[in-house]
Amino acid sequence: MKIRLPVAALCLLSCITATAAFAIDYPARKPGLWEMKIGDGTAAAADQTIQQCIDASSDQAMRDMAQGMGTGKDACSKQDMRKAGSTTVIDSVCKVGASIATTHAVVTGDLSTGYRMESTSTYQPPFMGKTEGKAAMDAKWVGPCKADQKPGDMIMSNGMKMNIMDMMGGAK
Repeated sequence: MKIRLPVAALCLLSCITATAAFAIDYPARKPGLWEMKIGDGTAAAADQTIQQCIDASSDQAMRDMAQGMGTGKDACSKQDMRKAGSTTVIDSVCKVGASIATTHAVVTGDLSTGYRMESTSTYQPPFMGKTEGKAAMDAKWVGPCKADQKPGDMIMSNGMKMNIMDMMGGAK
């Protein structure tokens, strides 16, 4: 079963909200090809698999973009990050569009080989008709980018390819 677009969007938004809060002191991911499986953390919906080719510049640009989506420092009234070994717990309260998203996320692993993030966000008023969104993301580094890929390339589950850097108007 394919995950529906609103569920995928909520999962992605939950991940972005949590990683934007994490961007306070966010270490860079290892350059190369990353594979991310994103879902709502239940067996009821199939995960979306996204491959992403990054370098230092595109990784930073994506964090900057997440902050520009209304989840950045200025839009958050609370950003709390606690780190213990390879586990990071993030609690944030951020404005996302017209809603306030209260997010609790737990990230385990490292950013050079693989990590998992589980997050729960509540939205007041509802966001896209939802009062709560759950997301689970498993990311793993799979090696160097492929010969036909450039930093910023994302390949979605349906095979669609897009480049985040091009969408943002090129590298800064």
